[in-house]
Amino acid sequence: METWIGEIFEPALRLVAAVVIGALVGLNRDLHGKPAGLRLCALVALGSGLITVITSEPRLGFSDPSAVSRTIQGIVGGIGFLGAGVILHQGPESRIRNLTTAATIWISAALGIACGLGAWRTGGVAAVLALIVLTLGARIDHALFGRFGTGSSSPGNSE
Repeated sequence: METWIGEIFEPALRLVAAVVIGALVGLNRDLHGKPAGLRLCALVALGSGLITVITSEPRLGFSDPSAVSRTIQGIVGGIGFLGAGVILHQGPESRIRNLTTAATIWISAALGIACGLGAWRTGGVAAVLALIVLTLGARIDHALFGRFGTGSSSPGNSE
């Protein structure tokens, strides 16, 4: 019985960490009224973490070292389609919207991969940096635009 608990604890911890980190990133998007919020980012991180755990766990019969690399490549490529779904062209000028939200989906997948691999320190640092960028990035963008003028981050642009 103790062996079973030990075998499930580490992968479960990795998946819980993926959900928590993805949810924190998504919470920021929810608080800003963006289309990809807590549930989506948590699920993207969980799915990425799960696929990574499955392919990197030797106890599950996967011992091919290149399997993890191929898995990560597939996640990164595939998640781009989900991110592309939230990017919109709006108005007569066809302004592009929600690029930050698309990038948030992508970073949620990457954070899930880090958790799936058990890369705790790297994933933790990346999560903190992502939250800092999401929290302070728009303020810095708007302050620089106000000081230096034209650019892609005009005050009317929410992303």
